Amino acid sequence: MILEIENLQVSYGAVKAVKGISLAVEKGQIAALIGANGAGKSTTLRTISGLVRAAGGKISFEGNDITNLAAHKIVAQGIAHAPEGRMIFSNLTTKENLEIGAYLRNDRKEIERDIELVLAIFPKLGERIKHSAGKLSGGEQQMLAIGRAILARPKLLLLDEPSLGIAPILVKTIFQKITEINKELGTTILLVEQNAHMALSIADYGYVLETGTIRLHGKASDLARNEEVRRAYLGED
Repeated sequence: MILEIENLQVSYGAVKAVKGISLAVEKGQIAALIGANGAGKSTTLRTISGLVRAAGGKISFEGNDITNLAAHKIVAQGIAHAPEGRMIFSNLTTKENLEIGAYLRNDRKEIERDIELVLAIFPKLGERIKHSAGKLSGGEQQMLAIGRAILARPKLLLLDEPSLGIAPILVKTIFQKITEINKELGTTILLVEQNAHMALSIADYGYVLETGTIRLHGKASDLARNEEVRRAYLGED
């Protein structure tokens, strides 16, 4: 397993956001965390990437304990996070935003090659390479956030709500690109997504979070057929 979480607990003051979850992600797979708002999905990703401190439990990456390690050290280990809301630098150009993703690297030629790789995956960014990132559409900003994370050359990519705020016509494209990154770059992906149908359609394995606990888990294809999941998260009766 590339990532293992054991009994993770996270609190915001007196509120327990994550109540002792355990999960594992195999190298090379796409794993999905699905669940309603407030279930603890984004908090879990933020704790893995060092943006939020764990109150208890253990996070292991490639066999190393990274629990509560500083965020920049977690990036250096090989984990990149494309956060909810994208968090792009709107006053910088598309290219400058991509370059920020490689801030821990000093292999200039390889960085340029990886930028070209990102532009091959997301051709729209190539058309906007000199534009201010703040002028990009929501879908283009999401592509930029994912592309910026790729520039860190992660072994594990954390994607938080990649379909949030994107026109429905673009959602399918974004998910196709996520699959492409996984298959062509070999990047392991842990995906948090409210669009459970799309998430389970591309994932290998899935976890259903409910008020800070794991309610169900299993192969994504099995979860997509599970009656409880279909009723609660796929909008089916």
